[in-house]
Amino acid sequence: MKITIITGGSRGLGRAAAIACAAQGQGVILTYNRNPEQAAEVVQAIEADGGKAVALKLDVADIASFPGFRDDVVAALLKLWGRSDFDNLVNNAGYGLFNPIASVSESEFDGLFAVHLKGPFFLTQMLLPLLVDGGAIVNLTSATTRVATPGVAPYAAFKGGLDVLTRYMAKEFGDRGIRANAVSPGAIRTDLGGGLNDEFEAMLAAQTALGRVGEPDDVGDVIASLLSDTNRWINAQTIEVAGGYVI
Repeated sequence: MKITIITGGSRGLGRAAAIACAAQGQGVILTYNRNPEQAAEVVQAIEADGGKAVALKLDVADIASFPGFRDDVVAALLKLWGRSDFDNLVNNAGYGLFNPIASVSESEFDGLFAVHLKGPFFLTQMLLPLLVDGGAIVNLTSATTRVATPGVAPYAAFKGGLDVLTRYMAKEFGDRGIRANAVSPGAIRTDLGGGLNDEFEAMLAAQTALGRVGEPDDVGDVIASLLSDTNRWINAQTIEVAGGYVI
């Protein structure tokens, strides 16, 4: 059984990815930051379908907590699967912020940077010794790196940095057979950044070739697919999952 770690797996895209990976027969370690109840619900949903999962607390912005998290991962791997390593890492945890460049504060900038670029960099570094040769990494980026959307400049800039980091991961980890790809969602119906109101959703749907915004499962299924052996020759790519947004 392959084992996948998914940060921010208690809700939204992370939840969808966790359930999709479990449906493929993978064991899942999902993380949460502030809502253990939501995380427990995801674990229960996976277990109800015959899968195996565990939820661990992690603040991706708190680099100092990573050694403790690694120890928690080691303990969970041994207890649930009798292993000391895992197969896949999904760097998904994140949050949105709508604020024009002219009014973004330094603390807002630093917070987005810590979660969307610095955190994934150092968490991957911390967990790399536990990741098996031939494993896979998927980083969640954003279609806002391609289509400029006023009000999300810092978020998009750091997601763009994560796109670049993904290619460097593929290059540097290739001698171990580890693949690294990015999934770049378009507008998705989640609570990221406060969610979508009807007017905003209608505008986004009108800009999308398939005529709607995405659902979390639309992205979760792609993440699970990229982690599978079926896509073993896809590497160093950013795959936009957006239904044809602004083409």
